[in-house]
This record gives sequence, C-alpha cells and structure tokens, in this order.
Amino acid sequence: MQQHHQLLTITTNGRGCVNITRHLREAVRASGLQDGVVNLLVQHTSCSLMIQENADPDVLRDVEAFLARVVPDGDPSYLHCNEGDDDMAAHIRMALTQVSLAIPFSGGRLALGGWQGVFLYEHRYAPHSRRVAVHILGE
Repeated sequence: MQQHHQLLTITTNGRGCVNITRHLREAVRASGLQDGVVNLLVQHTSCSLMIQENADPDVLRDVEAFLARVVPDGDPSYLHCNEGDDDMAAHIRMALTQVSLAIPFSGGRLALGGWQGVFLYEHRYAPHSRRVAVHILGE
C-alpha cells in the first residue's frame, strides 16, 4: 500500500458550488497509483464537500434553495453571528452536509457514476480561499 498527500486550494466566488472533480482526477494521476481510495477533508467550518449531479445546474440551485428554507440566514434565534447574517447559517449547513468524502478509484480513474461530480460547497456570501486535504491510498 502506498500513499500520496496533496493540499488543494480552491477559490470560491461566495455561496455556491465549485466543481473540484478535475482537481481530484489530477491528484490521482499525480499519485501514480492505479487502485485505491481518495480521502478528502475540507479544513474549514463554513463550507463542505458534496457528490452531486454535474450535468444539470438546476440540481445545485435546488439544493441551495432547500437549504435556504431549512437554514435561513440571520435567524434571530442564532447566538453566534460574529461575522454577519450568514455566519451561523454557514456552520449549520456544514453540519448538515459533509466535510469529508472517500471515493474509490480503479485503473487510475475515479469510480464516480456518469452523472456525478465532486463539489466544494461554499456556505458564506463572500469569496474565500478553501483548503481540501487529499490523502490517496492504493497500489
């Protein structure tokens, strides 16, 4: 079993999803490994990771609309609001989604389904620079 580590820096444009699938494919290629698993961890508390459909952008808009209803920005019941109306909502959105993913790969290719992509989901209004730790195990 061999290992490969990489730290991705992903720039966001504010709230919404950034497709990072290409970065992960490049990381697997750079590892030189053919079969194994890619483990991801986003190193922040106000964004998350998500595997979702990558063909129809309406899917991502619908996910955002759902979370906006379930976790509204600026809810007066939030105690933590140090960085604005989206602050606590971003933390709750992160807790409801995922901060880590494990994705198998075979023959040097991610084992994603035909319609799947991997996204960094920014939950804050403002653009950010986000770090995703990538740990690849395989042979």
